[in-house]
Amino acid sequence: MSNKTFDEITTHLQTYGFVYQGSEIYGGLANSWDYGPLGTLFKNHLKDLWLKHFVRDIEYNVQIDPAIIMNPKVWEATGHVSNFHDPLVDCKYCHSRYRADDLIKQQFSDVDTDKMDVDDLNEFMKSHQVTCPNCGKSSFTDIRQFQMMFKTFLGVTEEKSSTVYLRPETAQGIFINFKNVMRTTRRKLPIGICDIGKSFRNEITPGNFTFRTREFEQMEIEFFFKPGEDEKWFEFYKENCKSFVEKLGLKDENIRFRDHEKEELAFYSKATTDIEYLFPTLGWGELMGIASRTNYDLSRHMEFSKQDLTYLDPETNERYVPHVVEPSFGLDRLMLALFCDSYENEILDDGKDSRVIMHLNKRLAPYTCAILPLSNKLNDDAKKVFKMLTEEFDCIFDTTGSIGKRYRREDAIGTPFCITFDFDSLNDNKVTIRDRDSMKQERVEIKELVNYIKANLD
Repeated sequence: MSNKTFDEITTHLQTYGFVYQGSEIYGGLANSWDYGPLGTLFKNHLKDLWLKHFVRDIEYNVQIDPAIIMNPKVWEATGHVSNFHDPLVDCKYCHSRYRADDLIKQQFSDVDTDKMDVDDLNEFMKSHQVTCPNCGKSSFTDIRQFQMMFKTFLGVTEEKSSTVYLRPETAQGIFINFKNVMRTTRRKLPIGICDIGKSFRNEITPGNFTFRTREFEQMEIEFFFKPGEDEKWFEFYKENCKSFVEKLGLKDENIRFRDHEKEELAFYSKATTDIEYLFPTLGWGELMGIASRTNYDLSRHMEFSKQDLTYLDPETNERYVPHVVEPSFGLDRLMLALFCDSYENEILDDGKDSRVIMHLNKRLAPYTCAILPLSNKLNDDAKKVFKMLTEEFDCIFDTTGSIGKRYRREDAIGTPFCITFDFDSLNDNKVTIRDRDSMKQERVEIKELVNYIKANLD
């Protein structure tokens, strides 16, 4: 791990327009972030790569886009209404509010709070004199359970019968559409149903920039198959998730796979593996999880909806509730990990100069190319090159400042190729391409530019 800090990276992201503070002109909103032009392009490229890897390249998989607001009975069936709570405590002196398990983890890193219930947490807080990070006192209210789902009302009246929730996860939109997808696609098992979308959790203590927010985006797959094939498909998706992470270009030393211990697993789960990233300053944080969920979710929805969600196997004429493996990525966290991994303040060969550079995967970078006319007199001719390249790639046209300063700007946002249109270009129909990482320059014919860039993207 280099000496770069998390704050240094997040400042860079805000300075260059990857991320903005939410509602900034009104003083902001705590832990609310907007993606700027660069962040939005990067996010879309990452989604496209995920869709290619997990939908287009895997023959079993299809994509749907379920609604954010669903019938509240969905969340009764899943247990979210009764069980989706955080252990909330308040400091009696300064009235700061915390999650009890987070406080314990911060001050006693070797304690596994995942195995502790509310009584255990209360007892530990008192017996070990857990202190308030704000005032240093050790006097807290008893833990009370805090509902993490955002509640709203459907229709014109605000009464209990019209209560609905913003979804806390995208997965249930897949489960409740399993029957529809099987009917309309006429597919057989195995089948994977994929979804990219927003989820909402009323976290007590969000923070660390975009790592934990109340509004976030997930990329999820529910992969349905015949009972008894759980291990086969769990290993299949572990390998696929591993190859996807490798494709992104995250450094090996900053990635680890962590298998959950038996005590960590939900009662219905056969296995779970997390992929974690070593964030600068913050330490290890989860990017995604792969969970073997048996037939729990479909069975619960069958029970509560009274609908038949079984599958009739055409080969054996057997009817059963399919089992599921769920690979679930946090899109915002994955973006943050890629930003952290690629950021570098590089000392150049002369030892005197330096440049800030983002070594982003070339296919994910916001702009693939920057077209830089050497003089404003060349703008009209350079724009012809720009228009040609925008048919294939996201590009930026920049005329402001010296060519050296423009190179540095593109390095700082991760643009892989800078294309300089100079006066010689008018005669030889060639441009100079500069590679972001090596800074090497090459003269290339304009008519070969598209092929050259495609060949060098990987």
